[in-house]
Amino acid sequence: MIEIGKNQILKIKNFANHGAYLYADGDIENTVLLPKLEVPSGKEVGDEISVFVYKDSSDRIISTTKKPYIEIGKLALLRVASKTKIGAFMDMGLERDVLLPFSEMVGQVGEGKSYLVRLYVDKSGRLAVSMNIRQVLETKSNYKENDSVMGTIYSIHPNHGLFVAVDEKYDSLVPKDEAQGIYEIGEVIQGRVSQVNKDGRLVLSLKERAYLNIGEDSEIILDLLEDNDGVLNIGDKSSPEEIKEITGMTKSAFKKAVGQLYKERSIKIQPKKIEL
Repeated sequence: MIEIGKNQILKIKNFANHGAYLYADGDIENTVLLPKLEVPSGKEVGDEISVFVYKDSSDRIISTTKKPYIEIGKLALLRVASKTKIGAFMDMGLERDVLLPFSEMVGQVGEGKSYLVRLYVDKSGRLAVSMNIRQVLETKSNYKENDSVMGTIYSIHPNHGLFVAVDEKYDSLVPKDEAQGIYEIGEVIQGRVSQVNKDGRLVLSLKERAYLNIGEDSEIILDLLEDNDGVLNIGDKSSPEEIKEITGMTKSAFKKAVGQLYKERSIKIQPKKIEL
């Protein structure tokens, strides 16, 4: 069976002036055209070809050897190519862009921006995409607590936080108290697994574990001390602005890191100076 919206292996039934007609194994009566310019040289009747099937601008079912960025059953981050009165058109890697209807948008979309979407066949038999993806995300992954992950924000809820598709596959949440700052749907973020719920869903933190942060900040301070003959003219009594300018840290982070170094007896502390 020839399936719209999927990459598939079809066989050549016959050649015509405008291309080759392909069929699915076991269903030779139903065919789809592969345009002449896309027929690989040397192919003969009965040979197999890997193609993607869709409807062209004239609503004719057609195939192509080009590989689109998305197919039915998968998610992909697609870019908005243009916006119209019926929705937004997204670049899927083919000559014809695919429609994102207003009814399938989550929040406002911007031209030139990318969003995570799923591909589906609408009531008219045309391909379209949707930003409503939660129902197709999986909840079981191999990630464990404290694992580092990458994901795409697919929804933002003021009472819950950021809904994120990890690896464009696994459903996860950044709780609202962790989601400090400004985020956008479609934004790719890096986080840490802070919890794995009983149903397998991941809870993410956008902060590193506290002791790792302290360790990294301590290394920065030690490097600065070594580069400045073992002395930095900032300390507990210095202003947040002075500390930020020299170290790039907040005063709170600076004090934690300095405290750790002092406990380790790596530095000496004065009100407005630290020394190796």
